[in-house]
Parts: sequence; structure tokens; C-alpha cells
Amino acid sequence: MKIELCAASVTAIKLAKQLNFDRIELCENLVQGGITPSAGRIEYAVNSGMETHVLIRPRPGGFYYSKEEITIMVSDIRFAKKMGAAGVVVGALNNYRAIDEEALKAFMDAAEGMEVTYHRAFDDCVLDWQKRLDILINAGITRLLTSGLASNINNGIPVLKEMKGYIAGHLELMPGGGVNAANVSKIIHEVEPDAIHFSGTVKTVVDEESFFSETFLAIDENRVKRILDEIRSTLKNNHSVN
Repeated sequence: MKIELCAASVTAIKLAKQLNFDRIELCENLVQGGITPSAGRIEYAVNSGMETHVLIRPRPGGFYYSKEEITIMVSDIRFAKKMGAAGVVVGALNNYRAIDEEALKAFMDAAEGMEVTYHRAFDDCVLDWQKRLDILINAGITRLLTSGLASNINNGIPVLKEMKGYIAGHLELMPGGGVNAANVSKIIHEVEPDAIHFSGTVKTVVDEESFFSETFLAIDENRVKRILDEIRSTLKNNHSVN
């Protein structure tokens, strides 16, 4: 099982390297769900030696994008590929809140040779989840990041278990969305995922004395280590039992 850190800062990239994460999902602005990172941040992450998967999301909010936004996303995918990223993380819905298959094809064509993760736009889609998975499998998606259609992963575990059986090796299942030290062992035991995804962040006020003070989600080393220790302990115990 692979362990992926959602990394939205230089500190997070460095911590992922230090703690031997398998890979990172690179983004910015986690407080609004994450958007596409800057060119400089992509370059820094790739040069750090971390396996880097770049979030392709041009703005906060829902996942119905205009033709112009889709064009920008395709350009961002090509740029991430040119920069040496191992993969991209994508998702788009049409105005009926079904998976935008035309956009998905454009994303896959631009990402040729890279791994492609479909993100939690999947959870915001109104199609039956089996139909959603069929679309992703037929498109050649590498993995799916999902909370099991729930606002928090604790409520999504039963669906995640069903998804794992339905996928049957056609693509990787990566639970995410509220993963913490208290629930990660249960997720691993019950779902048996191919990967696990979390950010390990806390709300933090930066530059409190400045006119431009902001609250954002900052990586918390202790929280990350607690989750990571729980994952590795669970995997070790599973291996011992098997």
C-alpha cells in the first residue's frame, strides 16, 4: 500500500521527503480545497526527488468548467509533464453533474505516459457509483481518490469496501477526505486500499500582526507523524498475521 501526502507548501514537501512518503499530491490553497500549484512549486517538488502528482484545478468551487477552463487545464497537464511530474490529479463534471467524458479524454490525451488520478469530483457526481467507475476504468485512469461518496470518510467506509470489490484490479483505490490517526487503521483493515491519502494539516493564523494576516491550513508535523505511525504499525501487524 502506498502512502500519499497532500502537500501545499515547501514545508510539506520537505516533510514528505524526510518521512519517506511514497509520493505527494502537489497543490496550493488547501483551505479552499486545493488548486493548481505554481510553476516554481512544481519545479521545487520534482527537484526534491519526491514522486510528484500535480493537482490540475484552475479555481475553487465545483467541478463544472467552461471550455476556456478546460483548455487551461490541458495546458497545465502538459506543463506538469514537461516539468517531470510523475502524474496529474484531475476531475471535471458536466452541467448535469455527471463525469465530463469529453474533458476526461482531453486530460488523458495530454497526460499520455503519466499516471492520472481522478479526484473527489467523483464524490460530487450524481451517477450511480458503478457507472462512474466504469467510465474511469474505460478511460484508463490509474487511480481514484474518494471518500466513498461521503462528506467524511468515516461515513464512506461501507461504500469504499464495495468499490474495492467492484474495481477488481482495474484501477487503484485511494481513500482520502478526513483520514486521521483515529480512523486510518479501520480504513486499512476494512477497505484494504491500494493507497491512502491525507494532508495532516491544522488551521493556522499567519502574520497575525500584519494588515494581511490570513488563516490557512498548515502542515502539522506531529499530526502527520501520528497518522504515519498508525499506518505503518497497522501494515506491519497485518503482515505478521498473514
